[in-house]
Amino acid sequence: MLFRILIAAFMLCASAASSEPMSAAEFEAYVTGKTLYYGRAGQAYGAEIYHENRRVTWSFLDGECKEGRWYAEGPLICFVYEDRPDPQCWTFEKGPGGLIATFANDPASTELYEAQDIGEEMICYGPKIGV
Repeated sequence: MLFRILIAAFMLCASAASSEPMSAAEFEAYVTGKTLYYGRAGQAYGAEIYHENRRVTWSFLDGECKEGRWYAEGPLICFVYEDRPDPQCWTFEKGPGGLIATFANDPASTELYEAQDIGEEMICYGPKIGV
């Protein structure tokens, strides 16, 4: 419930974001050591832990986590993950309620994501074991 309220508040503030994308240094200073929860259209989308040395752990909040890293490519912040080596690139702007990320890989379907560090631990169950 709290997450939905935060997402709704961030959606109202999205238009108040700065017009300049964050630099890699600004992004790194803002995210390192945090767990950010992302939403889209008022719904939970996923979470990412930002470790030292630009390493990340991503989850769609289903208990499965993917290790990866991020790097700067011009004004973009790009992510590559263990199961998906093709870069996923975004611009990040600082809004009044947290980060707003815009997906750059497909400009025709620009989708905004709001982010907030809500101080909760992201759960990773580990690899599935089966027959």
